[in-house]
Amino acid sequence: MKHHLSDLSDGDTIILVPGIDGTALLFYRQIPLLTKRFNVVAFPLPEDSEATMNSLADDLAGLIEEVAPQGAVLLGESFGGALSMTTALKRPDLVRGLVILNSFPHMSNRAQLHAGRILMRMVPWAAMPHIRRGTESRIHSPHTNAEDLAEFHERMLKVHPGGYRRRLDILASYDIRDELHRVGVPTLLLAGDLDRLIPSERWGRYMQQRIPNAELTVLNGFGHVCLINHDLDVSEHVIPWWDRQLS
Repeated sequence: MKHHLSDLSDGDTIILVPGIDGTALLFYRQIPLLTKRFNVVAFPLPEDSEATMNSLADDLAGLIEEVAPQGAVLLGESFGGALSMTTALKRPDLVRGLVILNSFPHMSNRAQLHAGRILMRMVPWAAMPHIRRGTESRIHSPHTNAEDLAEFHERMLKVHPGGYRRRLDILASYDIRDELHRVGVPTLLLAGDLDRLIPSERWGRYMQQRIPNAELTVLNGFGHVCLINHDLDVSEHVIPWWDRQLS
């Protein structure tokens, strides 16, 4: 399940928690950049058709206990941000900090979510590569180049249909808006201002106002799937922020 991506030492550990694809394969550009400061571990999501947000949080907590008993920073993208915040609420003893990218405390567009859940059960999984290509303008940054898009589509062939559909179902009941004030760890919120899939910047400002020790950085010019972009170095935001927490 887990991927150790750098030699584990006595330094701080950051765990990469993927979006709804669940593969953790979209962190590929960011991993070598983050290893300049952190032990880096990825957490591919379990392909469990019975999973809940709480069971996934328990699995993530188990990984933290294994690789960083003193606690870890969680970097969660989209669905992974929701899971990371849930884990911080359940196990504050294990989460030292949160980096939440293009995420949300609740899926406000219920009609879009409902339609997505129906679509995923009606459309053959083999058609998903064509659907992803047809929705590139909605999920990617406008300036994403052809090389980055080709790599994205190749990596998305690894997505497991059962896990993907289950994670859509999980979001139907996910809502931690009333619990955000209990997030007790330093939190860095990163939001693409051109996210057309979810209102990331609006949710970022909402969470910044409610999480006690939260900072918001708007990623100008970036859409929802932005970690693959050749010109985004997330460590430029994460490393200075984390060093400030330790000073």
